[in-house]
Amino acid sequence: MSNSALDPRVRQFILPTRIVWTSERGVANAGNLLRDDDRVCILERNPGEEPGSILLDFGRELHGGIRIDVPTTSTGQPARVRVRFGESASEAMGTPNQDHTIHDFDTLVAWMGHVEIGCTGFRFVRIDLLEEGVTISVRQVLAVFLFRPLEYKGSFECDDERLNAIWSTGAYTVHLCAQDYVWDGIKRDRLVWIGDLHPELRTICAVFGNIDVVPASLDYARDHTPLPGWMNGISSYSLWWILCHHDWYMAQGDVAYLEAQRHYLVALLEQLRSQVDESGCERLEGHRFLEWPTSRDPRAIDAGLQALVAMSLRAGASLCIALGEEDAAREATAVANRAARYPREASETKQANALRVLAGMADPAEVNACILSQDPYRGLSPFYGYYVLQARAMAGDFVNCLDLIRTYWGAMIDLGATTFWEAFDMDWVEGAAGIADLVPRGKRDIHADCGDFCYKGLRHSLCHGWAGGPTAWLTEHVLGLAPVAPGSRVVRLAPHLGGLAFARGTLPTPHGIIRVAHEARGDGRIHSAIEVPAGVRVDDTTGAAEIRRAEG
Repeated sequence: MSNSALDPRVRQFILPTRIVWTSERGVANAGNLLRDDDRVCILERNPGEEPGSILLDFGRELHGGIRIDVPTTSTGQPARVRVRFGESASEAMGTPNQDHTIHDFDTLVAWMGHVEIGCTGFRFVRIDLLEEGVTISVRQVLAVFLFRPLEYKGSFECDDERLNAIWSTGAYTVHLCAQDYVWDGIKRDRLVWIGDLHPELRTICAVFGNIDVVPASLDYARDHTPLPGWMNGISSYSLWWILCHHDWYMAQGDVAYLEAQRHYLVALLEQLRSQVDESGCERLEGHRFLEWPTSRDPRAIDAGLQALVAMSLRAGASLCIALGEEDAAREATAVANRAARYPREASETKQANALRVLAGMADPAEVNACILSQDPYRGLSPFYGYYVLQARAMAGDFVNCLDLIRTYWGAMIDLGATTFWEAFDMDWVEGAAGIADLVPRGKRDIHADCGDFCYKGLRHSLCHGWAGGPTAWLTEHVLGLAPVAPGSRVVRLAPHLGGLAFARGTLPTPHGIIRVAHEARGDGRIHSAIEVPAGVRVDDTTGAAEIRRAEG
């Protein structure tokens, strides 16, 4: 269906791909629901018996609801059913989480008609006929997929199909979260969490390019946070707003949009400078927070915030230079340098140490050897795992970065994920059943039994945009493409195959699509060929790439 000026999203009807389960009684011809024809499934409930029930799998995570088509009922009246949505089979079979969106409905289905139910994130739907002594025929249960019709301009392919699947899964995760704003998650946190937006923005730049939902989300956070307030009530999230704008400007180069941020940006930088003392120590007021797994570690929070202050002040100074705000840029740079020199040691937490590396406050090779590479699959989160990868890339540890991506994010795919999750811990894997089937006795229910903090049990979101960082990372470091001048006028070419035989793909820019192909040679060198549109200059760190202009 076509979109409109009021809502750019489209609706697509999707058949279920599998019948996961039916009740022992009260269901006939369930397989007809997998067909696109007029054959029907029968649901009935005899007096004193359990309801006729069915669990459907739509094959992948979707955002939207379902449409139930009921040609006949035995009463000639609407019939009452229970409809449960789940991101896992166990969620749909249990009592789904009810935060922010509704996933569990007691509702009527029309006689000789159809009805649409729900708007959430799901893959599985269970339907129970609630009324005794009633029989209904069900011609179709269709998912009503609601999404932005975005073009996948970026791409990635290599000789490791696991990495290809991870790149695509990260891209799809973020695509689903790009709704009316860039949401944190489609099942629960249908909100603009501005810190969480940063890895989503990086993935959007790698896959979709300039889409209007990103500026809309950044502006939403700004307009709902008059200074001296902190975005989302969290001091670090206002810092991430600055970093988001910096990365968006580098990729897209929209001067008019940056100009619209002038007054807020300059005032926010002044507020931020006021909370760094003469020694360079940050004294950020309000809720001090990086992300949930570090929330019980004050030393990690202090060290991480110290690094974020330095990073955001430098990024803000760069934006001020573009805006001609020389005084603000000079003052921000001076305080950033003072903050970066302040000797605030982190705990052994990977996340805080990664930020210190990214801020230039710690030696990448030393931190990688002593902390990030130690027990590398643990102490991570899908959110800050991206910054751990970035820090390890600065240490040149690309082989082990690829291993980390394969193992940590790949484990979610092994468990049935079609989108990446809000949280994940490798210790959950042992003895766990996948999300696509009913949990056998003696197996761990990885959705209902795991989780922590705000994502315990079925509250845990299995489609969370902050987890898509490997997609951006693979484009930047394996394809080796990253903007180094505003608007991608200059793009650095620095491929690192990390043991791969080849890698090829594309990157969208405001000037057109960049196409690149790399091949490992027997002598250890990489042969690279890159096609760039007019308006883009290549900073070729390989010194030997074949560079040609795209026709037209």
